[in-house]
Amino acid sequence: MITVLPVETPGLGDRTYLAHDGSVALVVDPQRDYDRVTALADAAGVRITHVFETHIHNDYVTGGLALAREVGAQYLVNADDEVSYERTPAHDGQVIEVGDTMRVRVIHTPGHTHTHLSYALEAGGEHVAVFTGGSLLYGSTGRPDLLGPDHTDTLVRAQWRSARRLAQELPDETAVYPTHGFGSFCSATQAAGLASTIGEEKRTNTALTADEEAYVEQLLAGLDAYPAYYAHMGPANSDGPGAPDLSAPSVADPAELRRRIDAGEWVVDLRDRTAFAAGHLAGSLNFGLDGQFVTYLGWLIPWGTPVTLLGETAGDVAEAQRELVRIGIDRPAAMATGGPEDWAGGEPLAAYRQATFAGLEAAWAGADDLVVLDVRRNQERDEAYIPGSVHIPVHEVPGRLGEIPEGRVWVHCAGGYRAGVVAALLHARGRDVVAVDDSFDNAVDLGLCALPSRNPETSENPETSGNRQEINA
Repeated sequence: MITVLPVETPGLGDRTYLAHDGSVALVVDPQRDYDRVTALADAAGVRITHVFETHIHNDYVTGGLALAREVGAQYLVNADDEVSYERTPAHDGQVIEVGDTMRVRVIHTPGHTHTHLSYALEAGGEHVAVFTGGSLLYGSTGRPDLLGPDHTDTLVRAQWRSARRLAQELPDETAVYPTHGFGSFCSATQAAGLASTIGEEKRTNTALTADEEAYVEQLLAGLDAYPAYYAHMGPANSDGPGAPDLSAPSVADPAELRRRIDAGEWVVDLRDRTAFAAGHLAGSLNFGLDGQFVTYLGWLIPWGTPVTLLGETAGDVAEAQRELVRIGIDRPAAMATGGPEDWAGGEPLAAYRQATFAGLEAAWAGADDLVVLDVRRNQERDEAYIPGSVHIPVHEVPGRLGEIPEGRVWVHCAGGYRAGVVAALLHARGRDVVAVDDSFDNAVDLGLCALPSRNPETSENPETSGNRQEINA
């Protein structure tokens, strides 16, 4: 009997897999902190003999090479990938024997990258599973634009053909195990479930239900920005990253924290946005562990800037550090634990208001110096927005600070996390801010929003209007 165990990495929206027969195991697409995988193998009493990469990853630094070296496993990477380390080259159609019972067939499935591979697992003459990486996802496919616009058209069409190939070559009962699609920006759209089969995907996946042109048009229309740190992942993975160092950083006292802030380094408070807004070390930033901490920190930080972590406990710092190594921020500059009073060393704490959309509506009446800053992505803005608001997507804010008008800035997103990130960033730079910690659905219900049904030919342009227009949902 074959057992497939997923290892979730929710901060990045990815999965790693360990499959075993009770004796030996294979691993697919391990994250940098592969100790989670070895712990799972130890608990199952199995020996890892093979580590497979579906592709050179764009959204995280792999732990595959270091894992394979530690346990003495074969490390399988596409023979056509240009890498600077020794690996077992994998080819389309190749069959790899894993122990006495498992056989893995290599299937070239370009689309997410040119050299992307999927791995079909067989045991006892039956198709057990296919590990599809960034190819066939649950209800979607991996995005084809991460290698740049010159490759996108070729890759999106290859992605459609790859999905069709998997559906044609594998039985309907074959379980599908993708790496991306659980919140990862490597997915064209997010997963439509937590488990699936080839048969289910044939019924529900656009790549398998629509013709090529319809699929291409729909997928490309749905693409939006992806994190800036992706640019560093491919080169790191091609170079062959080593094992991460998860030992605790040095402890910084208040004087060192102030020195680091004054030097332009990032001192990051890991508490939730409500606690941060109520009181924090002046000049510190807020990326709470309760949201997509590493995605947004990695997206906004000038690459190479030293990071110091502030956590209520050493466990909070260790959790953040583990997430950071997954995107190649290998060592925090320092750490501190406790609370803001401990970190400030007698300095006055900084604070700002949080509010709801109802509070925004009340404040906006008659206010002359109120600025509403929408930090959602373009696609979210297209669905509904507050007329008169300034729109700068969260990842563009650091480079567009000069475009934010003077006055008290009310920052909003869809739920509050990104608004908290940006409010902290602006406040650290001396701006007067209010963080809207509320669901954007409430703004719609209050009639604060313009919706796509608005007729631009007969209405004032809401993008340039300085006055709020009430349009009921």
